[in-house]
Amino acid sequence: MSILKRGLKGAPVKRLQSKLGVAADGDFGPGTEKALKEWQSANGLAADGIAGPDTFAAMGLHELILLRKGSRGTQVAKLQAGLGIDADGAFGSGTAQAVKDFQTANGLSVDGIAGPATLAKLSSFAEITPAVVEKAAVQPDEQHFEEEPLPDLDGVEVAEAAEPAAPPKSVWGKMKGWFS
Repeated sequence: MSILKRGLKGAPVKRLQSKLGVAADGDFGPGTEKALKEWQSANGLAADGIAGPDTFAAMGLHELILLRKGSRGTQVAKLQAGLGIDADGAFGSGTAQAVKDFQTANGLSVDGIAGPATLAKLSSFAEITPAVVEKAAVQPDEQHFEEEPLPDLDGVEVAEAAEPAAPPKSVWGKMKGWFS
């Protein structure tokens, strides 16, 4: 699943930090983790210091929602309901296939991953507008993150994600394929 936690770097981390009101350097360290736990606690979420789709939605960072195999929670159930399949909140093989079918039917890039461009086409995600999809692209002040090496995370298998064929690049960039 696509989440942000201590040890990660990149444009999504910088956006999270800006929303939290901490130094937005794009490096998810202990200060970011502490601020995130406090925010989660104050907003009725599990205060685990890990930002995933439900945290992003609660924070209004809809451009960071990226649902894929292994994702769980309210946003996955919302996706499943929008696709007309059993909404159990767990993104498995059936959900991945339904996403691929939906992407094919809607002229989208077919990868089985529901990011802003896919979610914007679903009536269940009315908050994801064309403006949100535009915000999901790497901004000029975020370009330098594409050049940084991937971090070495204990217990997390990290793999370089394939570069998209054409701009604009997703804000998730290299991070998109890290979690399987």
